[in-house]
Amino acid sequence: MDNPMSTKLYSELAPWWPLMSSPSEYAEEAAIYSGILRSRGDAPCETLLELGSGGGNNASHIKSHFRMTLTDLSPGMLEVSRALNPDCEHHQGDMRSLRLARQFDRVLIHDAICYMLTEADLRAAVETAYLHTRPGGAALFCPDHVTDTFTPATDHGGNDDGPRGLRYLEWAYDPDPTDTTVAVDYAYLLRDPDGTTRAVHDRHIEGLFPRATWLRVLTDVGFQAEMIPLAHSDVEPGTVEMFAGIKPR
Repeated sequence: MDNPMSTKLYSELAPWWPLMSSPSEYAEEAAIYSGILRSRGDAPCETLLELGSGGGNNASHIKSHFRMTLTDLSPGMLEVSRALNPDCEHHQGDMRSLRLARQFDRVLIHDAICYMLTEADLRAAVETAYLHTRPGGAALFCPDHVTDTFTPATDHGGNDDGPRGLRYLEWAYDPDPTDTTVAVDYAYLLRDPDGTTRAVHDRHIEGLFPRATWLRVLTDVGFQAEMIPLAHSDVEPGTVEMFAGIKPR
């Protein structure tokens, strides 16, 4: 696994995260995830563990439906999340090895699952989710890409906060189609409070696996696995897939 802490976004630039990705931008997808999690598994459906919760943008919406526990590898991102979600429990840890010694009604791993670069890493993260899901509960995994539908793409965005501002350009592509990773390059323009602007380049290496691998890994670990297409207003139909797993009683 390429340590996401080696990227600038999750280390030195973590305080800039709310300007790159505003919590308000997550309302629609958070509602989708909440609906799926409530519709899979049995009752009760009250507690939710999010592995790789980042700056807590999804949690800021989902916590109205669940009592949430948030975990992430990055201390800087956890600091951002604590400011946004002071009512949620937070823990630092690696989703491949984290053990909280308790189980939850539901488990969510959003796009942080993309930092699993090998099938062994992916399996370890799925095992962590399985161990923390109570029997009869469910887990949801939301990768940015699967091999079956991946195409190179660009995106851009950013926000202002008084005198501070951030704009970014994102470029995802696959330098080597024979392996299980893709490259995602970011160019950030950061405007500091004194009005000076600087440019920063940041490269993220992310995992890319076929749909069949996802379903096999979830099944091998013990989940009853299901692929769910993401139906979102900003996503072209059929291009993004999620994977749900129910833990048998």
